Amino acid sequence: MMKKDRLEKIRRVLSHRQPTLTVLLEEVHKPHNLSAILRSCDAVGVFEAHAVQPRGGLPTYNATSGSAEKWVPLQIHRDVLTAISDFQAKGFKVYATHLSERASDYREVDYTQPSVILLGAEKWGVSQQAADLSDGNIIIPMMGMVQSLNVSVAAATILFEAQRQRKAAGMYQTPQISELELKKLEFEWLYPELSKIYLEKGEGYPELDEEGMMVSS
Repeated sequence: MMKKDRLEKIRRVLSHRQPTLTVLLEEVHKPHNLSAILRSCDAVGVFEAHAVQPRGGLPTYNATSGSAEKWVPLQIHRDVLTAISDFQAKGFKVYATHLSERASDYREVDYTQPSVILLGAEKWGVSQQAADLSDGNIIIPMMGMVQSLNVSVAAATILFEAQRQRKAAGMYQTPQISELELKKLEFEWLYPELSKIYLEKGEGYPELDEEGMMVSS
């Protein structure tokens, strides 16, 4: 029964994953920020996140993630400009959180199209070159004395606006991931350790029945 309940939850979560919505982190180096961002990604259905490795190395996760790193893979890129160009070549629009003359309110962006939210390092923000190469610059209007939010709070704010738009457009009602990919991920999420063994052997995963049990061939 526990396997069945777990499988049903996994299927429900995967059916809401949005492969055309993601974040790109430019040298975010504090563990609690990385962990909090991944937790927000999981909450809104981001399929995978992306990051440019900070000079001091990628930070470790902490309890802030709520184990979200298990469910939202983090893809690492060597440099931010190449990463932006690669996304654009795939049809994504990249929006940098950056104050500039061309910056617009983050709520004015159409996140129902393939979208990347680019967020910068805690102290310096998005680099000027990355902001210039991006398709747009976005800001979260501030009414107080402080003119910026913590990077993880900014990420959550923008991601939940993207979720709102996508939900209104019906993008969570039908799976955005192929049936083949769904079945693969179902097995990996339900049997994480066993899936590693199958991958090492180069073997395909067994089918799962409705109880979450492996079907012998």
